[in-house]
Amino acid sequence: MPGTGELRIRRTKPRCRTALISGASIAGPALAFWLNRCGFEVTVVEKAAAPRGGGYPIDVRGTALEVVRRMGILPRLREAHIDLRRMTFLEEDGGEIASVEPHRVSGGVAGQDLEVRRGDLTEALHAAVRDDVEFLFDESIDTADGLASDGSGHGVDVTFRGGAGRTYDVVIAADGVHSHTRRLAFGPEEPFHRYLGYCFAVFSMRNTLGLAEEVAMWNTPGRAAALYAVGGKDDDVHAFLNFAHPQAPFHAFGDPASQRALVEGVFADAGWEVPGMLDALRDADDLFFDGVGQIRMPRWSRGRVALVGDAAYAPSFLTGQGSSLALVGAYMLAASLADRDHTAGFAAYERDTRAFVTLNQDLVGDGGAALFPTTRRALERRNAMLRSLATMPAAEGNPAHSALTLPEAPQAGGRAVHHGP
Repeated sequence: MPGTGELRIRRTKPRCRTALISGASIAGPALAFWLNRCGFEVTVVEKAAAPRGGGYPIDVRGTALEVVRRMGILPRLREAHIDLRRMTFLEEDGGEIASVEPHRVSGGVAGQDLEVRRGDLTEALHAAVRDDVEFLFDESIDTADGLASDGSGHGVDVTFRGGAGRTYDVVIAADGVHSHTRRLAFGPEEPFHRYLGYCFAVFSMRNTLGLAEEVAMWNTPGRAAALYAVGGKDDDVHAFLNFAHPQAPFHAFGDPASQRALVEGVFADAGWEVPGMLDALRDADDLFFDGVGQIRMPRWSRGRVALVGDAAYAPSFLTGQGSSLALVGAYMLAASLADRDHTAGFAAYERDTRAFVTLNQDLVGDGGAALFPTTRRALERRNAMLRSLATMPAAEGNPAHSALTLPEAPQAGGRAVHHGP
């Protein structure tokens, strides 16, 4: 009772660990979902004004399918699945070389793997977590004191572009191949960027050929043009222009005018539907341009910052595993942090995930792209291979896609959430 000299102890709720995630595309919202279930107070900062809709088709395969199943968004993604019927390869004059089932070329498994518009995946991820974590759109990290320290301090003091300042226990870079957050902690991109010899541009345009649920691809040595019709004959198509380029054009990555000029110069004398594609390129408001490359980091963390998804280990679109590695990496990072401090958690994340990442990055071999030959002889060999695919039995998929068994999904306190079949 009061006044008797009895020591009274006030029990307080333990402070939640805080995490700032830079990037709200795929790895960022997926990581936010799992960190929230581990008891973290999560903020996601994204320079875009809102989740990006639409976008070109991407794949979800192998182990990543189990990640989205555990998130509860697999049914939604199944509904959004793009069921392309055929992929037709064309000669320089537009004549047909071969028409094959798309999964025979992509390495996917028909009836199991998913292909969805990028925006459908980002919208599903955002919907799954938007009520549980804080999103700061139209915002980005300006400075971060303590980001590259040994991690023994009180946290990372972040100042946002808009002027606000906060302190976080950990900061996670999930902001893509050209990650600004990675640059703050690890320095310039160039030492970590393994350029694979190609550049590409993707944008939307009118469906002038009346394509429906199919892909048409035209090639000459070192150049490719494709039209992806993920909908019906009256829907727009995704235009894709890919070309060999000796060095990564870092000057163009942030400059749409330079990107358009580079693409137009390469394809100026091209035939087939390319002149119309270049006309559409000039007016496209959804142009995405980049080099084909990988991010190869000697380590994925430093102090209180860690990297996930393309910021850590972009495999390039040649592997078809970019989105899947982002989903799996986000899950593994959260599981590693569930019942460990950031130092031990980051170490466990890398220990348990790197072999899977490396196996999938190595799918590109020495950088040669079988679908995009750079010589006439290589193009002839590729065409012969495509003709044989039409009669060969379907493959069972690439074992690299499923080479990691996920640990049980953690929740606050490090307890596992068990999942049924």
